[in-house]
Amino acid sequence: MVPPSKDVLIDTHKRITPVVHKTPVLTSQFFNDLTGAELFFKCENFQKVGAFKYRGATNAVLQLADKQHAKGVIAHSSGNHAQALALAAKVNGIKAHIVMPINAPKVKSDAVEGYGAQITFCEPTLEARENTTKVLIKKFGYTEIHPFDNDHIIAGQATAAMELIEDYQHLDALIAPVGGGGLLSGTALAAAYFGKNVKAYAGEPAGADDAKQSFDAGRLIPSVKPQTIADGLLTSLSERTFRIIQEHVVDILTVSEGEIIQAMRWVWERMKIVIEPSSAVPIAAVIKNEELFKNKRVGIIVSGGNVDLSKSYFFNNEPR
Repeated sequence: MVPPSKDVLIDTHKRITPVVHKTPVLTSQFFNDLTGAELFFKCENFQKVGAFKYRGATNAVLQLADKQHAKGVIAHSSGNHAQALALAAKVNGIKAHIVMPINAPKVKSDAVEGYGAQITFCEPTLEARENTTKVLIKKFGYTEIHPFDNDHIIAGQATAAMELIEDYQHLDALIAPVGGGGLLSGTALAAAYFGKNVKAYAGEPAGADDAKQSFDAGRLIPSVKPQTIADGLLTSLSERTFRIIQEHVVDILTVSEGEIIQAMRWVWERMKIVIEPSSAVPIAAVIKNEELFKNKRVGIIVSGGNVDLSKSYFFNNEPR
């Protein structure tokens, strides 16, 4: 598998720019003082559907053939890709069917339905998601738009980091959260193609650290029973994303649930923006690894802001 090329990423950015938001980049003196670094937050929580996923979904939908348009699209997702594909399909007059785990946040499933997509729920494992999706494809002839194991998706996700690098050309590092690896793969490719000696890192929950285990072992180690509040990071890497990460990512840094919660609270309280737990993971990783990032200019991909405010960790859980 050959990853998307530099020219593909450039063409992708041109293709989707008219229909996606160029999200703002924020800074915070509080976080700079806390980490000893200069941080640049690429706020994809302000993207359409509240997450970076709209970039990849839009890129994929815009490249469907007419026959695929007629049949419709399908994906399995814990939430943000589901919303992104539902909206991208709706905008282009295409039917969308989404397979979601039963533990997906209600705010995300409600949004998917609001965009007109049909939902089928399944058990919260990768195997259950994939099997349910295969059954529906066989029955209805949908085209699958995989959340991360898809070059159009990876290229679309890369555009967030491309914009950040274009605006801040002297970054030393980029860091993104990692679940299935679509965002991280795209971010790493953007760093390699467009950055000037920019190192790519990932943040990952310790309770769902299959990417870190795979990275260290040099082979794919699937997640078995991931446990984390970062519900967007429950999936395992694919062979496609793993190969890109192996080649272009320097390290994957894990953080505890308490560290995720603390980072998220600080962003809410000090930056006055809403981010979801998955977005807090790379921020927590920078805070935890102060010596690694000290005196560096670090770009952080804030992946999304879709939160379920009924969750108690927003109000009464103490960091662990």
